[in-house]
Amino acid sequence: MTAFNGVESAIRQGLSILGSHLTNMRKLAESCEAIAATTKKLQKTAIVADYLKSRTTDEAAVSTVFLSGRPFPAWEETTMQVGGSLLWRVVAGLSGKDESTLTTAYRKHGDLGAVTADVLQERFGQGLRILEVADAFRQIAAARGPAAKTALVRDLLSRATPLEAKYIVKIITGDLRIGVKESLVEEAIAKACGGTLADVQRANMLLGDIGESLRLAVEGKLATAKTRMFHPLGFMLASPIESAEEGLSYFAEAAVEDKYDGIRAQAHLSDGEVRFFSRTRDEITSSFPDLPDALAGLPQDAIFDGEIVAWEYPQNLVQTQEVVDEFFTEAGESRAGKLGRARPFSVLQQRLGRKKVSDKILQEIPVAYLVFDVLYAGGELLIDRPLQERARILYELLATERKVIHHRDALRLRSGQAPAQRNIGTQRKLTFGNEEEISAHSIIRAPIFRAASPEELEELFTAAQARGNEGLMIKDLSSPYTPGKRGKSWLKMKRELATLDVVVTAVEFGHGKRVSVLSDYTFGVWDGDRLVNIGKAYSGLTDAEIAEMTQWFLQHTIEDQGFRRTVEPKIVLEVAFNNMMQSDRHDSGYALRFPRIVRLRPDKSAEDADTIERAREIFEKQNGKA
Repeated sequence: MTAFNGVESAIRQGLSILGSHLTNMRKLAESCEAIAATTKKLQKTAIVADYLKSRTTDEAAVSTVFLSGRPFPAWEETTMQVGGSLLWRVVAGLSGKDESTLTTAYRKHGDLGAVTADVLQERFGQGLRILEVADAFRQIAAARGPAAKTALVRDLLSRATPLEAKYIVKIITGDLRIGVKESLVEEAIAKACGGTLADVQRANMLLGDIGESLRLAVEGKLATAKTRMFHPLGFMLASPIESAEEGLSYFAEAAVEDKYDGIRAQAHLSDGEVRFFSRTRDEITSSFPDLPDALAGLPQDAIFDGEIVAWEYPQNLVQTQEVVDEFFTEAGESRAGKLGRARPFSVLQQRLGRKKVSDKILQEIPVAYLVFDVLYAGGELLIDRPLQERARILYELLATERKVIHHRDALRLRSGQAPAQRNIGTQRKLTFGNEEEISAHSIIRAPIFRAASPEELEELFTAAQARGNEGLMIKDLSSPYTPGKRGKSWLKMKRELATLDVVVTAVEFGHGKRVSVLSDYTFGVWDGDRLVNIGKAYSGLTDAEIAEMTQWFLQHTIEDQGFRRTVEPKIVLEVAFNNMMQSDRHDSGYALRFPRIVRLRPDKSAEDADTIERAREIFEKQNGKA
């Protein structure tokens, strides 16, 4: 009897330990399920806050990163390099399910994490600790080659309960989808750990590490957070306006700039190192190796905001020794011709995503970085200062160092004239035909105009479009820089290049709440008597319109390819877009940038849709050939 009691006690102790073990990663997964089950923001915040209070500081710090939908803090460059196909194979192997079963599950859930929980079986002894998962993520990231990564992922998921595996997969894919944004996690940290929400947000913005922000909140040291160089801050966003009158209705004093059609980029400079980051906070320096040297000579750390554009130098350059002594440009002046002009985005696109940019590309597609704001300089964060003060600091920083080409003396005569002192000495040179070489390193302070009336603003808008730019940016001179926020301090005034009437040729099921409806439309224009695809869009229609169209497409399917269907070419859409590019992505030879559905056109038959000739006409007009 004593022996039996001893065995029973050992079993109970083991089960108790196992239960404690399971309440770690499983507790996070269960909290995620509870968060997903409610639509109320306050309730979601309370669930996260209560969960964080129940964990150790180390566990809570890691959990905040996971709840933000990523495996590692935002500032880190670490990536797991684990794609959906690898996860699909691992889940298939662990579950023993065939492809048809997995596909059916995916059609049901529209989410690989949910599929994982659906097809895996729970076994005795499964369960992971949060810190154990974090360590496994780093091992997977450090592993080289798909075989090594596959083995580590399989081992991790095999030790997880199905519910834990669901959220492990979601975190790996960056597709948490439980209605929690990082901003909500920030609110939960303030609620659970102390400190104001504003202090938590600012610390996280500067550090790019929400887990570290939690640690500072626990210690009462949020105010000690410092700017982390080479961690991109959020970009301030602009609100669209419909007219010149509206553009001058929100604030008394405005700075007006051209709206360039390029890549929004932050430039970080520290100790001679320069790196560029896109609006998605991805590093893009490798696509523009001709830019960093032009800023590397600045003696102090700085963070700039600007636009990278493909740049066309003028054929007839005008020599000028004039110094820019004011950061405002008179509205009536035409200085852009002396500088050159931006080329279409389709030209710049040829440089994007390349690990190595060839000398040929560097010669054929020179770029410029048009700087319009400074967020950090001389060891001080400047975002709380008004735009007028930041503009003055930017001007003085660039002008004093004499390292940057300004818009009044950007280029010099090609007839043997030496580059101005504002050009960097160690620059790559480009040859344009038989003419003399000019510097390709163009760091340009974007020209700023003023407008006192809608008529003047309309005049500036027309001039900006004539220079090949999208339109205007109108900015409140008294406004601070608010990362990641869109308000009425920055406005954007642009008009669509054109619209096309197109015919839907194929449809796909959506994601998330649209997983059961056909919401992604591929469409084409006429090339003779056949339709050639020119784009794909999934935004612009209401839920009711999508539901109605889903029923129509289901009844008029030509070929059911599972997730995708080719359909009878009868539905006409009017689509808008930012510009048109030559591309082999579609059989038309063109692709639309940022296409969106303006409206259904039931008043038009498929035969009334636009033609490839119309698309070509728009492309040539956009590129100044019409």
